[in-house]
Amino acid sequence: MGAVKPFFKVRDVVEYSYKAVDSEGNTVAGVVDAANRKAAIGALSLQGRFVLDLAEAKGLMGKIYTAKIAQKSIFSLSGRIHSKDILAVTSQLSAALRAGLPLLEALKIIAAQQSRPKLKELLSNIAEEVSSGDSLSAVMAKRPAVFSRLYVSMIQAGETAGILEQTMQQLTELLSREEKIKTNMKTASVYPVSVLVAGLISVVFIVAFILPRVFDTLGAETVMPLPTRILIGISDFFRSYGLFLLVGFIGGWFCFRRWKQGEQGRLRWDWFVLHFPVLGSVIRSISVGRFARTLGALTKGGIGILESLAVVRDTLNNEVLGRSIDAVTEKVRTGHSLADPLKDSDLFPPLLVQIVSVGEHTGKLDEMLLNAADTFDEQADSAVQRLLALFPLFMILILAVVIFFIIMATLLPIMMMTMGEGLL
Repeated sequence: MGAVKPFFKVRDVVEYSYKAVDSEGNTVAGVVDAANRKAAIGALSLQGRFVLDLAEAKGLMGKIYTAKIAQKSIFSLSGRIHSKDILAVTSQLSAALRAGLPLLEALKIIAAQQSRPKLKELLSNIAEEVSSGDSLSAVMAKRPAVFSRLYVSMIQAGETAGILEQTMQQLTELLSREEKIKTNMKTASVYPVSVLVAGLISVVFIVAFILPRVFDTLGAETVMPLPTRILIGISDFFRSYGLFLLVGFIGGWFCFRRWKQGEQGRLRWDWFVLHFPVLGSVIRSISVGRFARTLGALTKGGIGILESLAVVRDTLNNEVLGRSIDAVTEKVRTGHSLADPLKDSDLFPPLLVQIVSVGEHTGKLDEMLLNAADTFDEQADSAVQRLLALFPLFMILILAVVIFFIIMATLLPIMMMTMGEGLL
């Protein structure tokens, strides 16, 4: 009988010798203890050291237990390149350039350190194309599914002005901000959405399968009150047309998705979202912060105001706001200032309009926008927190009303029968 493989196995902590560049650009060497190469690189990165060479040294420093199931994460098995991957690569490239490494060497080192084959292949191909004479922005522009227009534009501005390391640092801050918002929204919505789905499934099961048996035991001669008759009708409908309802829901969802992808559908949906109570103010707050930070970063990087507005338009993710930016761009093209058409749109807060106006008059538009971006981001955070606080309450309130109606519709005929027997 073969030996049973243990779920956990003992794995050695290995001593690695390394050569790295610190945050001041100095070359340093030493040893670090870690479970594997990836952990060693991560530990050195936390110390502000960018690894140039890493080799396994002799000697064991101890034993640790690691689960086989944790050797490869679910995300590492995926072939997709996520926004978190791009943020990590951007941060590493920014640190390498600030440490004084040439661009091509930095790309090769970062590519060699990647554990995900898809990401490693992407960076290796970029390094190869850059070594053949293409600019980094041109290479990234060939991959719009991975690098956004904002990303490519800022890289191009950094290359043109000779400040690529500063541009990479600004990009890291921008991407970190966007990733923080997405993570907070996903994390906070998991609980209320799970509760809503579980509640709806439970309600459908009770209405379709449990309640018919309860009502059958009451007998056909029992006089049913109105709420009970409504509930019986709903129950009969689910039992008779439940499958058609499910197919119709799925078909309607696909039709809605296709309609929303069209020009008019997206415009109408974005208008509805922008004017929806509470949610609309959250979308506006996030968009204002994104507008200020992105426009400030682009203009500071040397990109013209018209080109910057075109890039900012694509980052707002709302067609109504995007068309408003188009109108602003046309007026700026004809010689108007930026502040006046922003004010005329009635979609941007007076504080932003005032900051843009002062920035245009003082010639420090980029600095004022970047300084104000933190304030707008704080307002956006507060708006998001309010939404995430109200959303679970709203979901729970809906479930409470539905469950209360089911309980009352079920108990009313029983109470009427009891009262009738009492009178007899």
